[in-house]
Formats: sequence, structure tokens, C-alpha cells
Amino acid sequence: MARFADDRYGRLLRRAAAEEGIDLSAAPHAAERATVASASVDAAEQVTYTFEMAGTADWQWTAAELRAIDPATQVLHFGSIAAWTPPGADRIAGLARELGTTGSVLISYDPNIRPAVIGPRERAVAVVERNIGLAHVVKASREDVEWLYPELQADQVAARWGALGPAVVVVTDGANGASAYRPGGPPVRRPGRPVEVIDTIGAGDAFTAGLLTGLVRRRLCRSGRVGEISEGTLADILDEAVLVSALTCERAGADPPRLDELRRSLPAGPRRGG
Repeated sequence: MARFADDRYGRLLRRAAAEEGIDLSAAPHAAERATVASASVDAAEQVTYTFEMAGTADWQWTAAELRAIDPATQVLHFGSIAAWTPPGADRIAGLARELGTTGSVLISYDPNIRPAVIGPRERAVAVVERNIGLAHVVKASREDVEWLYPELQADQVAARWGALGPAVVVVTDGANGASAYRPGGPPVRRPGRPVEVIDTIGAGDAFTAGLLTGLVRRRLCRSGRVGEISEGTLADILDEAVLVSALTCERAGADPPRLDELRRSLPAGPRRGG
């Protein structure tokens, strides 16, 4: 689901999505202009973003537009700027709350913090924790965690979030890999993959795509099943998500691998999680 502006940028995005075979029946033609994000990459491969977003299309979701969601939806992922910018943020949260109670839709959330536009830290923490309470799976970066809770370690934040309701909390740490946390269980930690970094833009979103794809491929996308995931299966899914992110970093632009490319890149032989 996306609100594509009916301007040059919006038409470009809509055309690119259509060329990928994405069903756009729930993507309205928005009257507002498109949001523009500009990314700058420094010598340490760190990305800084600036946004032109006042009154733009992405934040104007109406209840009627959100009702166009496919009844067969298995996974709803939300997060980042759209999850805290009015007027659409509360409506998106309402949809996540409604679908999350059905047991047939997995709710995934990534705060994807942008300090320049989210506002005061106290408000950010309140919004993020509200959304975490709606989700079954939460993914955040170490940078997100450190900005939101400068006084806490990642393990402490994951425990705090786990108490709010999600079955799995994942914290990524760039080249160091990722850790997954489940209430009452030990962390599952997986290493990063050595790559020749070309561009880190989109790496976090690519990781999330790999994480959710791993759950869907194993038919674990019902909200109840994700809470029953074994440590070995979770480790396999994290490894795949790390791989998706790594492959994205090896090419210019936010250009994640397709599923067939992921399968070719997976190690041969039996795997713990199938």
C-alpha cells in the first residue's frame, strides 16, 4: 500500500512498482505532491537524509483508503515517518491494531528513526512504544535504539520492548550482524557478512524484507506461530536477512536481491530451519 502522488516523482514510483509486478489496487492516486528525501553518504559510508515533506502525499491516509487492503493479507508492515506523522499515523495504527487481533495477519514494525523530523525524544519514545505494542515482530537498528534510549544497552531495550507484546524483537548492528530476542528466551545472535560496500542506502529495509520473507517461506506468518519459532529456525531466518542486506550493500542504490538471487546465494546443504 502506498499513496503515490500524481506528479513526476509519484508517477516514477508507480511505474517502477508496476514493472516489478506489484499489485497497486490499494495504492491511491494522491492529490498532494510527493515527499522528496535526499541522501548524502560520507567517507565512513554513513548516510544522512534531508526531507521535503510538509503536507505531502505519504502522510494523508484516510480511513477509506486503508480499507482497500486486500482481505487475504498475511503480513502488514508499517513504520518510519508515516508511523508518526499526522494525520495518517493514527489511522495506520488503528489498522494495525484491528488486523493484529484477528490472528491471521502478522504485524511487523520498524521505527526507522529520523531524528531530524521525529521531534523531541520523549514524544518519539511514546509513539514508538505505542506502535511496538501493536506488533508481533519488531526490527530496529542499533542507531535507533541508541537515539531513543541513550542510557540503555540494546539487550535492555529489547527486554523493555518484549514486555509490550511482540513475540520477536530484532536489533541490527551493521557489519556486526543482528540479534533476536524472545520473551523468556536467550538472545539469538548472528554475525554479519563481509562485503565490499558500495552503498548502504536501503540496507535496513532490505534486512526487514529478508526477515519477513523468511517467516512467510516457512509459513510462520500467522501471529500465533511466530511466537513458537525455534531458536534454530530463527537463526536461519536472521542469516537470510543478513544476506539480503549484505547483497543490497554491494550495489548502488536501494536495490535488494530478488528471491531467486537469494536462493542462489544461500549455502548448500541442510539448514536448521528448512
